[in-house]
Amino acid sequence: MAMNLSGATAGAPPSGKRILGDAEIARSLLRIAHEVIERNRGLEDVVLLGIPSGGVPLAHRLAGALAVAASTNTAIDPAANGDPKIEVGTLDITMYRDDLGRHPIRVPRPTTIPAGGIDGRTVILVDDVLYSGRTIRAALDAMGAIGRPSSVQLAVLVDRGHRELPIRADYVGKNLPTARSEKVVVALTELGAAQDAVTIQTIPTSEEDAR
Repeated sequence: MAMNLSGATAGAPPSGKRILGDAEIARSLLRIAHEVIERNRGLEDVVLLGIPSGGVPLAHRLAGALAVAASTNTAIDPAANGDPKIEVGTLDITMYRDDLGRHPIRVPRPTTIPAGGIDGRTVILVDDVLYSGRTIRAALDAMGAIGRPSSVQLAVLVDRGHRELPIRADYVGKNLPTARSEKVVVALTELGAAQDAVTIQTIPTSEEDAR
């Protein structure tokens, strides 16, 4: 199970075993930014799409980290790449989830696509936690209804394992072995947390997996 602050009390300190704090999260995103630049040989035609809810603020943070990384990367020619500002959008997956039959009451959130669209571009999906892979499968379906990117990559803050589908992240902030009886909680200040943190909490075995 993966949760963001929507599963906790807004403004309260994160509970459970602390895995990452704000400094570690920032360093993880900066490292991912350098990996993105190296893999794509720059930032031309790169678009970030955050998956609500935790993936959205992380996508915006990653865009900032990419700008910092690009400014210090000698392999990038500023004249060729121009302003390193990265376009960021939001990709709602509500109607593409495969658990709507079990959890039919879900409120769709807005999907916001950058003005340049995604056709022929490199789209990097951004999420907080990668677990079963079902959220990412839904994201791929949702994105296919919007456009046809030249390639799709996946960046996650935490990969906790237990995959149920053949999905693999291209960029991972933290590989975190977990038990199914645990949940990973990502608390972000943009979502109402008092401070950024990634924690592990134990849940009853009868509680259903969210992802």
